[in-house]
Amino acid sequence: MSQPVAIITGASSGIGEAASRALSSNGYRVVLAARRKERLTSLASQIREGGGEALVVPTDLGQLEQIQHLVESTLRTYDRIDVLVNSAGYGKLVWLDEQAQAGIQDQIQVSLIGAIQITREILPWMIAQSGGHIIHITSIASWVGVPTYSIYAATKFGLRGFLESLRRELRGTGIIVSGIFPGAVDTEFDQHAGVHWKTTRVTPNWLLLTADDVAHQILKVIEKKKDNAIIPGIMRLAIWANAHFPGAVSWLMAKYFYRKEGKTVAWRDTEE
Repeated sequence: MSQPVAIITGASSGIGEAASRALSSNGYRVVLAARRKERLTSLASQIREGGGEALVVPTDLGQLEQIQHLVESTLRTYDRIDVLVNSAGYGKLVWLDEQAQAGIQDQIQVSLIGAIQITREILPWMIAQSGGHIIHITSIASWVGVPTYSIYAATKFGLRGFLESLRRELRGTGIIVSGIFPGAVDTEFDQHAGVHWKTTRVTPNWLLLTADDVAHQILKVIEKKKDNAIIPGIMRLAIWANAHFPGAVSWLMAKYFYRKEGKTVAWRDTEE
């Protein structure tokens, strides 16, 4: 029972799934949370076959009662929570006037409010045990606003501010608060984003991360007790440019993201 315990949300695919495997391989008992129970069950079986320990708790971060059930189930089974990796969230990448009202509310509920609520639920236990590590997977969209990302960016900008304030609130408690800010990651995200760009080649291959890249960064953040991690490192240049030359960045965005024949045109389309 001395093995640390990690809750991973969004564990049914992508970064959450990769993080679950990586943490299990590094000695963590993992609690798998997401909406798709079948995928969680399959992942848990694979982890157990590899000698790890996994608890499946189907959870919708849009529902506070389910978040509370997740925390209660974890404590009832393991009596501790050492790490939270919140990877759950999604975005609809379309123009604001094309966003459904219900969709706007759901994105904010899951990606921002749900992230805040699950953090709130685990805090008393981490404070009582005088330690823990809270990690939220956010995005470069926390720093740079891009056309069609308006709601997604709102949740990510909000999450970055939340993490910064929370880190200062918890100073001296032994609890570490970290944000991981990846660029584009090759996951199922685009399948749910509602993108109707004329091209899928928005990010060049040399900049595209894998879910395993992010999982490796999670382990590094835990080991080094880092506050923030921006990956790939070259994305720091985009953040710097947006902060110091916002007009130039806006001009560039307007040049490469616009509507044509009812479709969103992204960079690399202009020559087609």
